[in-house]
Amino acid sequence: MLAKVLAKSLDCTFKRIQFTPDLLPSDLSGINFYNQKSGEFQFRPGPVFANILLADEINRATPRTQSSLLECMEERQITIDGVTHGLEAPFLVIATQNPIDNQGTFPLPEAQLDRFLMRITTGYPSFDEGIHILQRFRENNPLEETFAVAAAQDIQAAQRLAASVNISDDLLAYIVRITEATRKSAAVKLGASPRASGALLRSSQGYALVQGRSYVTPDDIKAVAVPVLAHRLLLHRGLGSKEGQTAEIVLQVLREVEVPTELVTSLRGGKVE
Repeated sequence: MLAKVLAKSLDCTFKRIQFTPDLLPSDLSGINFYNQKSGEFQFRPGPVFANILLADEINRATPRTQSSLLECMEERQITIDGVTHGLEAPFLVIATQNPIDNQGTFPLPEAQLDRFLMRITTGYPSFDEGIHILQRFRENNPLEETFAVAAAQDIQAAQRLAASVNISDDLLAYIVRITEATRKSAAVKLGASPRASGALLRSSQGYALVQGRSYVTPDDIKAVAVPVLAHRLLLHRGLGSKEGQTAEIVLQVLREVEVPTELVTSLRGGKVE
């Protein structure tokens, strides 16, 4: 529902695919089929050719099928039978996941986990939120009344604006120290990668922009650190990889890594405020 509303609000193309153990990579990417009328092969695009792709219960598919999304998520393109097809911008993959201890599920490959910008757990609604949900759905489906408030071009412009949000060199070093600290934790077998550092940078810039600022503060980095880093950590065998455990490790790292004391440099003439 969240993915559908998001796609409809942004006036973007939306595709949903139900991941199952018998799903093949070609079911995502598309295939070249022989057209008997024209006497030639034609490409039939799969559901990845959309602005927003919902991968529902992604861990029910085999690692081979899950890995077919790696090129899409990293390079915004997909190669089929030696031919590379570009994906239309903006492109976003939203995935839902069942608990990994359920029967018939497969753990996501570490390389794919690293390509998800964030992992967010919605949890259960509060009592008042539960009542509000029932009131909204009592008479009709709010999705049918949802209308676009922005276009795909607006999202691309917002992405460019977020990339221009200023961040000082001290805070860049702070991000690197945080990711390096995850690799040194005794409980962590595989820590955050350089790709995680980039994700933390982009996320903190976006968070600062949403807060109405043109510069990043240490609190912005702390605010997004857990959803950006926790799902990327692989713990030693026997410790598991539960979300609560990895989140606590990230929080411990934030407590231990020294926060830069130098004031943030603003965009106005590069002066310190």
